[in-house]
Amino acid sequence: MTGRTESIESAQQLTVAWRAMVLDRAADADVRDLPGIAVRWADCRFSFYNCVTLTDQGAGADLVAQRLSQAADIMRTKKHPGFLWLFEDLLDDEARTTLPTAAEQAGLQYAFPGTGMAGDLLPIPDPVHPDLTFVRVRTDEHLRAYADLQARAYGFPLEEGRDGLVGSAYWTSEMYAYLGMRGDVPVACAATVEAQGRLFVAYVATDLEWQRRGYGEAVTRKALYEGARATGLTRATLHATVAGAPVYPRIGFEPNTPIHFYTLGAVAEQES
Repeated sequence: MTGRTESIESAQQLTVAWRAMVLDRAADADVRDLPGIAVRWADCRFSFYNCVTLTDQGAGADLVAQRLSQAADIMRTKKHPGFLWLFEDLLDDEARTTLPTAAEQAGLQYAFPGTGMAGDLLPIPDPVHPDLTFVRVRTDEHLRAYADLQARAYGFPLEEGRDGLVGSAYWTSEMYAYLGMRGDVPVACAATVEAQGRLFVAYVATDLEWQRRGYGEAVTRKALYEGARATGLTRATLHATVAGAPVYPRIGFEPNTPIHFYTLGAVAEQES
């Protein structure tokens, strides 16, 4: 695939994977494909389930500024905060240069960076880690443990993480979600799910106390192995945080587009 093709793929994987997850969380979720904007907003306390993204390909500066303003307006109508995901390689050169100013003018605040990654890397061997056993997420107890790992790793309240996962039939049936267990203690988690002919990796986390021991990589490999074994898919995709970005190339993923995450700025929130 070319760089532009892979960046398009990365954005499409977000819109496909999140459609099912947010509809599972809220039957009345805002799931719309507007001109140049995809809305995937469960409006729950788990902010990663509340997202909008820009979908125009090769968008210029004026169009991006317009889309950012439209996206911010959508975000202002919601009860709970979330993120605008922006895939940099969908923009033309001028739009990339003017992006910080355009985002600020739209009332958006930069939150953190990410990276789209993909690879024709499946199947992979069934992983073994000397410290870990792997448990597939099948119960609310498992979902709560998974949610709590997410909350601790990413620094948000436990109740917010649980609001995204606990009670989900989709996570316990359609997703290949795994806990990495150190004895009886869950220390890492990762999930994969089929999304438009790819195996999409979602919500990888390692408890802060147990990082830098290979646990996140091991449980990611387990989710990939089991997902590939069940589906027969050979290509996998993901959206990496800064913390996870060094891990995934060891599995076979290659970076493609930078991703920028934005929230509503303080002024915009006060005006809403």
